[in-house]
Amino acid sequence: MYQASLIISFYNKTDELSLVLAGVERQSARNFEVIIADDGSNEQAVKVLQDIIKDFPFAVQHVWHEDQGFQKTTILNKSVAASKSNYLIFLDGDCIPHSKFVEEHIKNRKTESVLAGRRVNIPKKVSEALTPEKVRSGYLEKFYFFKVIRELFRSDERRRQMENGFYVRSRFLRRLINNKKKGILGSNFSLFKGDIMKVNGFDERYKYPACGEDTDINMRLERAGIQVKTLKHIAVQYNLYHKQLGRDEKRLDIYRYNVENNIIYTPFGIEKSDNFATKEEA
Repeated sequence: MYQASLIISFYNKTDELSLVLAGVERQSARNFEVIIADDGSNEQAVKVLQDIIKDFPFAVQHVWHEDQGFQKTTILNKSVAASKSNYLIFLDGDCIPHSKFVEEHIKNRKTESVLAGRRVNIPKKVSEALTPEKVRSGYLEKFYFFKVIRELFRSDERRRQMENGFYVRSRFLRRLINNKKKGILGSNFSLFKGDIMKVNGFDERYKYPACGEDTDINMRLERAGIQVKTLKHIAVQYNLYHKQLGRDEKRLDIYRYNVENNIIYTPFGIEKSDNFATKEEA
């Protein structure tokens, strides 16, 4: 049995995914499966993806559904259901994992606990210069410090929290750094499959990105007694450069509804209830 299932959310951007999977190839942990949670990529992207994973050194499942707009929470739920291990690690298709990423999630796992790692938004020039070969060589980990220092003095990248890209080995420093709880990032968290089933997975009514879907599952897990443990500088990932998504406050109605009604187990999750047909109504 696999120690973990690494679920990677994906949509059309095969160039980014090839970099992410190059990072997956470098993982120090080896006994895990990879699930590509594909939110309706087009035929051309699927063909490229199949070529990328053809000789991949890990078992890969490609979980796909038809493109009907943003349905990330739906495809993630389908991927959870398809997983063949009892431990789930979530990664976005534009986030390159540090070589110890999977190992640290597995080593720190604990029932009734969700592990919340962080990410670093790497500068545009560094991001654009990456190739799968560079990632496989450990380029980001070897040269990250020097690239960061240079970019800090050349631009306004201070706001990007680039220090998050440093991997810390010292147990003392890890405890010191992580003495404050951070919330879940959808691109970097993990938990036991049984624990996510306690809240019935992701709420599938979220139809727009950055509109509360990560905060929602964080809130419902904590209400179910699942404690958040932060893995800053431990479970490290490098987020490829892209413009930051804005949050539309008008689209937070589902999140507000779940907060106001103390929702823990969503009826719009992995196991569907009779009222799923009216899922657009909050």
